[in-house]
Amino acid sequence: MAATHRLARLYALQARRSYASVSALNATARAKADKLSADWRGTSATGNNTKNYIGGEFVDSKTDEWLDVLDPATQTLLTRVPQTTSSEFAQAVQAASHAYKSWSRTSVLARQRFVIELQHLIRKNADALADSIVLEQGKTLADAHGDVLRGLQVIETAIGITSTLMGEKLEVSKDMDTEVRKVPLGQSLEIRFILKPSERDPGAAMIIAELCERAGLPAGVLNVVHGTVPIVNAICDSPAIRAISFVGGDRAGRHIFERGTRNGKRVQANMGAKNHAVLMPDANKNLALNSIVGAAFGAAGQRCMAVSLFSLELLRSWLPDLVERARKLQVNGGFEKGADLGPLISPASKKRVEEIISSVEPEGGRIHLDGRGISVSGYPNGRKYSDLHLQSSLAETLDDALDIINANPYGNGAVIFTQSGATARKFEAEVNVGQVGINVPIPVPLPMFAWSGNKGSVLGDIGFYGKSGINFYTQNKTTTSLWRAEDAVGNRASVNMPTMN
Repeated sequence: MAATHRLARLYALQARRSYASVSALNATARAKADKLSADWRGTSATGNNTKNYIGGEFVDSKTDEWLDVLDPATQTLLTRVPQTTSSEFAQAVQAASHAYKSWSRTSVLARQRFVIELQHLIRKNADALADSIVLEQGKTLADAHGDVLRGLQVIETAIGITSTLMGEKLEVSKDMDTEVRKVPLGQSLEIRFILKPSERDPGAAMIIAELCERAGLPAGVLNVVHGTVPIVNAICDSPAIRAISFVGGDRAGRHIFERGTRNGKRVQANMGAKNHAVLMPDANKNLALNSIVGAAFGAAGQRCMAVSLFSLELLRSWLPDLVERARKLQVNGGFEKGADLGPLISPASKKRVEEIISSVEPEGGRIHLDGRGISVSGYPNGRKYSDLHLQSSLAETLDDALDIINANPYGNGAVIFTQSGATARKFEAEVNVGQVGINVPIPVPLPMFAWSGNKGSVLGDIGFYGKSGINFYTQNKTTTSLWRAEDAVGNRASVNMPTMN
C-alpha cells in the first residue's frame, strides 16, 4: 500500500510538471526523434504515448496513470509510459495462452528460421535501436551500438538451439532405453513471454517487438506491458507465469525474488555490483590505464560491470597518468561527435552520484579528479550531466587487495592487470567473484557461456546465457521404455522388483 501511495503522488507530481518541447532537441537529435516516431508503431520520441503490445497488436492503454520518459541531455519529454491496468495485463496473459494453438505446432526448425530472420532485421535496423537508446538512456551513439551488438550475439547463440536443446538417450538394459528431453516449464509444449521493459527507456523493447512480428512470430507469443510496482506484482502473482528473469537494482530484485518464489515460480535476479580492478607493478602500463579509464567511465559509470580501482601502494606514481587520461574524456550529448560520456539517465541519478562523491573525503579518501559542477556547451540543462571523478584505494599487497574484494558483499566480477602467470593464477584461484578478468577490464562472458555473478549480486541458482539460460526456461522429462521381443509371445508375468540388469 505504501508503494502504491508513493506512485500516486508521483503521478500527481508529474501531471503538474512541464518539460521542454521536442524543439529543444538539437537538429541531429530532433531528426532521429522524428524518424523513430514515424517509423515505429509502438514507441514515440516526440511526446506521444508508448503503447502496449498485446496479442500481436500495438494498443493504447486505457490507464489514467502515466510516467514521463525524458531525454537526459535536455530534459525534453520523449514519450509517456502507461501504468498498465489489471484488465490489460490479464489480456496479455490470455493472449499468451491463446498463442499455444499455433506456436506449439511449430517445429524447432521453423522457430530457428524465425530467430535467423530476427537477427537479420535487427542488423538492418541497428541504427534505430541505437538512436532510441541514446535518446532515452543518454549513452553515446557508439556505446549504444555496442549494446545492440551484444544483443545480436545473444540471438546468434540462440540460433544454435537445434543443437543445445538435444536430449540424451542410453540403453540402460537389454531392450530398455532411458531418454531425457528438455521441455518448457509447465504443462504446455512451448514458451510464451510477457516482457515488462524499464519504464525509463522502453523504446528499444518496442522496436524489437515490432521486429519480432515482422520476422514471423505468431501473435501472442510475445506481449509487452509497461508499469512499475503494480505490474511487477501482477507478474509475480499470476499463476500462468512460471518463471521470471530480472536485471536491476537490489531492492527490486529482492522483492521480485521473494514474491515470485513464494508463489512457486522460478526466479533469476541479477542485482547490484561492485567490480574491483587490481593493478600490479608488472602490468603493461598503457594497456592497464586505458582499460581502467574505459571500464570505469563508460556509459557514465552506469554499467553493472563498471570498475572501482584498488592498486598496490608502490603504484602511486601512476595516478597522475590515470587522472590525465580520465580528464581527456569528452562529456557531451550522446549524438555529438567525439563524445565519450553522455548524461546520467535522470536528475535523481545525478544527485546520487554527487552524494557518493561528497562522502569520499569525510570517509578518509582522496578525490583526484572532481567533475562536479560541469558545464556542457550547447546544453542549457548541463547540470544533468554526469560528474567525472576519480578516487583510488591503495592496498599494501595482493593479499590485502584480495581481502578487500572478498569482504565485499557483491560478487559480479573482478579484474587484475599483470604480466605474471603465477600472480594471475593466485588471483583467479583466491578471488571470490563469479567473473574474473586477467588483463580484461570488463570480463562479461559471451552468451554461449553462462553469466556467473555470485554473492549479493544475484538471487536464484540458474544463471543467464548459455546452457544455464536454456536450463532456466526448461525442465527435464525422463522416459524409460521397454520393447522386448519375447513379450510378443510370453504368457507369464513377473512380480519381482525390476532390477534393469
